[in-house]
This record gives sequence, structure tokens and C-alpha cells, in this order.
Amino acid sequence: MDMSSKRKIRVLVAKPGLDGHDRGAKVVARALRDAGMEVIYTGLHQTPEQVAEAALQEDVDVVGLSILSGAHMTLVPRIKELLNERQLGAVPLLVGGIIPEEDALALKQSGCADRVFTPGDPLESIVSYIRDRCI
Repeated sequence: MDMSSKRKIRVLVAKPGLDGHDRGAKVVARALRDAGMEVIYTGLHQTPEQVAEAALQEDVDVVGLSILSGAHMTLVPRIKELLNERQLGAVPLLVGGIIPEEDALALKQSGCADRVFTPGDPLESIVSYIRDRCI
């Protein structure tokens, strides 16, 4: 089956917490759109509950969080818990931002994040990862 006959991959891009910088999230959202994905961007200052509810309401295939505030060890587990409560535990949860290597490892090992991307990662690696998980 060719891609044109399939539903587009739906990706929620969210900025949870008090972080007010969304340039990176917008760059990633644009790259995903350019790659043919449908992107739902929640905007700044989302609560974990708002992120999980948006994921449910929008019927997304992937949830991507952009966190630069340093609150990733609190926000990511809480969002994963809320996704699980909404029967969305199988939806890949990706995290991007300023995440120390040891925290990225802890988030992946605990099952809270499927993948952590940092500012040095090429946009194509994010696109490829999502395509590999969803197609």
C-alpha cells in the first residue's frame, strides 16, 4: 500500500511546564509537516493533564515533548502516567530539549520516554524514528 492511501502520521508536539521558549519545537513541527506528517502543536505552558488530554482528543500516533526548563524528570513521568490512564501507553513518547545524558538514560530505562533527542540531533533522525515506529 502506498503512503498516499494511508492516514498521515499524527504527532502531538507539546511544551509542558513553565518553559517559554518554543523555537525548537516549532522547527521540529515544521520538519515533521514537511515530511508529510500531521502536527498538532499545543503551544506554551501546557500542564501534563492538558498534554495527555490533547493526545487523547486528537487521536495521535506519537507524543513529542519539548522541555528546556530542567523539569523533565518530573514532567515526563507524570505525562506518561496520564497517557497510561487514558489507555495511550503504547503511543510513543518522545522528549526533546536540554536533557543531560544520565537523565535521558533514566527516562528511557524507566519506560517514561521511548526516545530522547537533544539539540545536536539532526531533524531527519526525528523524522526517521517516527516513521520507523509508525509505518
